[in-house]
Amino acid sequence: MTDHLMPPMEQDGPRSGRLVAPSRMRRAIAQQMTRSKQTVPHFYVSTEIQMDAVLAALRGLAGTGAAPRVSVTACLIHALAESLIEHPEFNAVWTPDGLVLVKGVHIGVAVALEDGLIAPALLDCNLFDLAQTAAALEDLVFRTRAGRLRAVELASPTFTLSNLGVYDVASFAAIVIPPQVAILATGRAIKRGVAIGDEVVVRSVMTATLSADHRAVDGAQAARFLASVKARLEGFGWDHRPSNSNRG
Repeated sequence: MTDHLMPPMEQDGPRSGRLVAPSRMRRAIAQQMTRSKQTVPHFYVSTEIQMDAVLAALRGLAGTGAAPRVSVTACLIHALAESLIEHPEFNAVWTPDGLVLVKGVHIGVAVALEDGLIAPALLDCNLFDLAQTAAALEDLVFRTRAGRLRAVELASPTFTLSNLGVYDVASFAAIVIPPQVAILATGRAIKRGVAIGDEVVVRSVMTATLSADHRAVDGAQAARFLASVKARLEGFGWDHRPSNSNRG
């Protein structure tokens, strides 16, 4: 990132200061996000997911010392891949001719870099079991930060996950990345009281917000998709084997 002082005429004014010129990546992000907000009719649907089963399973896996380390993000991707097969209208791209249901599930994963954010695709992740998902994610993040991504990984996401759970972020809404039709934003799992029947118990609750393109999908579809993701994470009872195919 380059920076220089503002022109002399502004240095003594009320908004004087140092001008930070955007990097090439930041400029590209600005253009893409502006175009998305100006042309894509966004709507947002949120749900709360109890993550206790996932967190307990991860603690158990960590105790075994197995490699690669399975993270919450890997679990989210695995659940999303299953749900995208069940709801193929979200594993899709919007074109001037209509909605294209993509055959493979290629989930973009938002990775923070010094100059901005990039979301390369975890290709065909519906074919991975949980351990394979974790290994592929670890490799993808490493190569992203090392600048060693393949062009297809940058061009092919069919859906994106932006997880800020490692930060003190309760919830947020992300911007759809065209031509994708949806993106899921997840925050930190926070312990709080939850009513279970007539009792209040402490649970680790994560807020997940789906941003979607209203040209392609509607609110009821978004609600059903989120319910599918929620059920998989709260139950953590899927068998961790890869799905056989995509319905697209």
